[in-house]
Amino acid sequence: MDLTDYKQYILPLHGKLFHYASILLRDRSEAEDAVQEVFMKLWKIRDSLDQYNSVEAFAFKVTRNWCLDRIKAKKPVYINNYNTWFDNKTEDADPQKKLETADHLNLLFALLDNLPEQQKLIIQLRELENMEFEEIAEIMDMNINAIRVNLSRARNKIKEEMIKYEHHGKRSNSSITG
Repeated sequence: MDLTDYKQYILPLHGKLFHYASILLRDRSEAEDAVQEVFMKLWKIRDSLDQYNSVEAFAFKVTRNWCLDRIKAKKPVYINNYNTWFDNKTEDADPQKKLETADHLNLLFALLDNLPEQQKLIIQLRELENMEFEEIAEIMDMNINAIRVNLSRARNKIKEEMIKYEHHGKRSNSSITG
């Protein structure tokens, strides 16, 4: 892979990798450092990138590993919500509707935060990054059936808690993890 190919195929991944690293590290500057490190690593091994079915999936895997190593070395900084990743603007000018939407988003963010890390990452990759199961399996070092099971469990947990909230007006006391 020469410089032109690198610019064409690798550099456009910056936004996705940064977003993914931000989820893992929960710190903007750390995420930017992660992406720079990943880009340097990919440049160093550019001649062997042809052996991978999906360079994008490989880049995500390298990013994941770098971030997990960083997390192990240092306790992560936690963000209170996912507002930086979701656009919660509404066209509706009704203050009641805006308040309800904000409540639902806050509940969703809390539920996502309480998911096991593996399920949280799978939802991130599938729902927000629109990745295929094969790519997620490669990134997560899991088989596709395990990805599907974890995604289904995560969705069901979120759905159950949202229904409980709708019916009772508050989150249940049961733990969402597990």
